[in-house]
Amino acid sequence: MSFSSEVKKELCAVSCFDREMLRSELYGMLLFGKAFREDKIVFTTESAFAAKRVTFLLENLFMPIIEKQTALRTRAGKSHLYKISVVDSDECRRIFSDFGHSVSQVTLRVNRANVPGEEFSSAFVRGVFLSCGSVSDPMKSYHAEFCVPYKNLSVDLCKILTEVTECEFSPKTVARNGNYIVYFKGSEQICDLLTYIGAPIQAMEIMGTKAVKQVRNNVNRRINSEVANISKVVSASVKQIEAIKYIQRTVGLEALPDDLKEIAYLRLENPEMSLRALGDNLSPPISRSGANHRMQRLLEYAETPEENNG
Repeated sequence: MSFSSEVKKELCAVSCFDREMLRSELYGMLLFGKAFREDKIVFTTESAFAAKRVTFLLENLFMPIIEKQTALRTRAGKSHLYKISVVDSDECRRIFSDFGHSVSQVTLRVNRANVPGEEFSSAFVRGVFLSCGSVSDPMKSYHAEFCVPYKNLSVDLCKILTEVTECEFSPKTVARNGNYIVYFKGSEQICDLLTYIGAPIQAMEIMGTKAVKQVRNNVNRRINSEVANISKVVSASVKQIEAIKYIQRTVGLEALPDDLKEIAYLRLENPEMSLRALGDNLSPPISRSGANHRMQRLLEYAETPEENNG
């Protein structure tokens, strides 16, 4: 089951006994559904839970004759598409009118009488999400969106979201394939949205996943840093060993001053050792910077060993 499906499953389990709140939720589901007209009301979803929820709300609030259809999605091949329709056109007209809409409307807009206060907004937005919302898997990205069929509805939805005082929602919009996408980026906004509409468990899942990703990223950064440091040590060591062997072939290591001879032999015996460790193993021990200074002298010596020997 996808993360979006888990979210919708949790939303459909929200218990509410306030008739007006349930009405606001149903309004969000129908208004943003496939068809909401005076002669046709159709709700489609890939969520079996959302299909049961809209059926439950319709039967309890309006008691119309409902037709339920299930089809296998040919595009996905694995998911089902559930279609809930109000059969009788007179009942469609009754429901359409009861929500304050009329045939004379040029375009669908949110009738704010069905969302009479901020306490009803969460129920309404929950219904909208069940109708046209989705959220990405937090392991992949942080993205939640509402795919809205009409521009004016997307504008109204944004207005309702930005009016919520308990959350500082800042939705963005973009047109895509003839629809209007109202979307959120960022884990904090998405967690606030899911908690607000009634899915706190999945909001916690996002926060938990984010924490795991942060730990993983920190570990990866540390590993990458250590690998880079090891690579630097190896690269420097190779260069130093080549210089020492060159001196050994030309004038011999015995020609070196005692301090350089000691560190040269130690480096040949310990090619993987860091400068700090080299310094610690000298007699007497010296600091990392001291060991580095001797190595630089060795490198310079290797450039003109005959001159230094002379």
